[in-house]
Amino acid sequence: MVRFTAHIEKFGQMGEKTGWTYVKVPAAIAIKLKPDCRKSFRIRGKLDDLEISGMALMPMGEGDFILALKTELRRKLLKRAGDTLKLALEEDTIPYELNPDLLLCLKDEPDAFAYFNTLTSSHKVYFSKWIDSAKTEETKASRIAEAVIALSKGWGYPEMLRARKA
Repeated sequence: MVRFTAHIEKFGQMGEKTGWTYVKVPAAIAIKLKPDCRKSFRIRGKLDDLEISGMALMPMGEGDFILALKTELRRKLLKRAGDTLKLALEEDTIPYELNPDLLLCLKDEPDAFAYFNTLTSSHKVYFSKWIDSAKTEETKASRIAEAVIALSKGWGYPEMLRARKA
């Protein structure tokens, strides 16, 4: 477990990351978590006293990484940009379990299931986490239906989201 303290930062204009709130994980610390890694990987541990798991460190170049802090998480921590955060992190090697209801529904739609199985594991997780984040069973069922329809059209997660906005 690697322990360190960092300031919470917020991106200004930064392409797709504009407005993101995050903690920078310097290369020297990232190497201790997962040596010689230059791509995103999952971590678990504690932010202050809050247990976390399945969150991703994302590469930012020069060996540095960032840990994005969503609004919901910041509310639990009672933190915002500029505040200090104590981190105790390690690589999370426990495999992510895809939403079982999504998998069950996909088995009834062979074309959608076949396309889903061609996706990278991270893209499969996007669909699953989107479904898992639903606050009601009704929303969850609606999202599963949307995902199955999108997958049957050969759409990935980003294409589905763009179609939802249109």
